Amino acid sequence: MLWQRVVTAAALLLVLLPALFFPSPIPFSAVTLLFIVAATWEWARLVGYGQTPALAASLACGLLCLAGWSAGWLDAPPRWLWLGATVLWVVGGAWLLWRGAPAWAGLPRAVRLLVGVLILCVAWLAVARARTLGINFLLSVLVLVWVADVFAYFAGRAWGGRIVARKLAPSISPGKSWEGVWGGMLGVAVLGFAWRWADGHWQVPVLSLYSDLATVGPWAMLACILALAAISVVGDLVESLVKRVAGAKDSSALLPGHGGVLDRVDALLPSVPLALLMHSVLVAP
Repeated sequence: MLWQRVVTAAALLLVLLPALFFPSPIPFSAVTLLFIVAATWEWARLVGYGQTPALAASLACGLLCLAGWSAGWLDAPPRWLWLGATVLWVVGGAWLLWRGAPAWAGLPRAVRLLVGVLILCVAWLAVARARTLGINFLLSVLVLVWVADVFAYFAGRAWGGRIVARKLAPSISPGKSWEGVWGGMLGVAVLGFAWRWADGHWQVPVLSLYSDLATVGPWAMLACILALAAISVVGDLVESLVKRVAGAKDSSALLPGHGGVLDRVDALLPSVPLALLMHSVLVAP
C-alpha cells in the first residue's frame, strides 16, 4: 500500500508541478479540469448512477467548466458565482450535518447529482481563477487547507476527546474531534501571519490571500482564515456523509493508495470559492 501511495503521489507531482509553474495558467487549468471531470464521475457513482450516466454527468460538468472559461470567467468572474457557492455550502452543509445521512439519502437522486455537478464546476472555476491571480495566491489557499487538515489530525490524535467528550460528527466521521478542529485553526492562524510576513520580507510580486486580507486589518484577516479552516471541515464531512450513504470507503480507486479524486479535494471544494469571495469583496470590489 505504501509503495502505491508513493508512486501515485510522484506521478501526480510530475504532472501538476510543471503545469502549476508554467508561465501561463492554461496548462494548470486544463490539468485540473481533467481531475474535476473524474471527480464528477466519482460523485455520480456515489449517488447511485451507473457507468453511462456517470460519464454523461462528467461530460456535462466539463462542458459547463469550458463554458465558464470561454465566457472569460477566469479573468473576470461574476461575484455571485462565489457568493452562491458559499451560501450553498454554509446553508446546505449545516442542514446536512444537522440532519445526517438520512436527509441526504432522502433527496431525489437527480438533485444529489445536480448539486455535485454544480459544486465541482464552481470549485474548478475558483481554482483556475486563483491560478490566474498568481501562483502565490493559489498556493496560499491550497496550503491553508492542507495545514488545517494536518494540524487537525495531530491535534485530534494528541488531545481528541480530552477536552470535549462528544465527537465532532460521530454519525458521519467518528474519528474527528473538536480538539482537532481547534488544532487546525491554530495551525492556519500561524500560517497566515507567517506567510504575510514572508510576502513583505521577500517583496513578492504577487501577493498571497493573507497579504490581500491584511489590507483590511489583522483581525479581519484572522477571522477570514478561521472561516476558511471551518468551511474546509464542512467539505470533508459532507464528502464523508456522501460516502457513508453510498456504503463506500473511498470515492473510487482512481488514485491507487489514495482512494479517489474526491477524497483528495473534498476540503478544497468549499474553501477555494470562499477565498475568492473574500478577495472579491474585501480586496478587489
